[in-house]
Amino acid sequence: MRRLTRLVAGIDAVNNAIGRGVAWLTLVMVLADALVVGLRYGFGIGWTGLQESVTYMHAAVFLLAAAYALNRDDHVRVDIFQRQWSPRRRALVDLLGSLCLLLPVAVVLAALSVDYVTDAWQRLETSAQPGGLPFVYLLKTLILVVAAQLASAALARAGHCWLILRGASTEVGPWH
Repeated sequence: MRRLTRLVAGIDAVNNAIGRGVAWLTLVMVLADALVVGLRYGFGIGWTGLQESVTYMHAAVFLLAAAYALNRDDHVRVDIFQRQWSPRRRALVDLLGSLCLLLPVAVVLAALSVDYVTDAWQRLETSAQPGGLPFVYLLKTLILVVAAQLASAALARAGHCWLILRGASTEVGPWH
């Protein structure tokens, strides 16, 4: 049980660090977008690469913060029944949801995206826009990264729940 506790804590620490780190991109994204607007309307200058960088940052924030949001219970949850349940019952439902819903979705997302990402890397896909960024293949790679993060988050969540159900932890996690 001690190994499981350390493994779960390690997965959570990695996903939380990525989430907190990528949160800073929102500030950079706002500043870049303000610069795009200022250049366009203040000076009549269009900068496609900068505009695309805002889109890239938005995608990175959305994708890389998904596991962090899940871990902090900031995701959408219909909580009509669960708020009345005991911690053990919530742990059982979360265990089943993590293993039977979240983990398979992450695996299917990865499986369906491998060819898409591989093709982008083989072609070193770039923007179709003149002056656009030459890193579309890196952007598409984030799909596989989010799949891995969500799979690891599902396993960590299941581990948390297992520890609760086995009585090895009374901590019900940040989502309860």
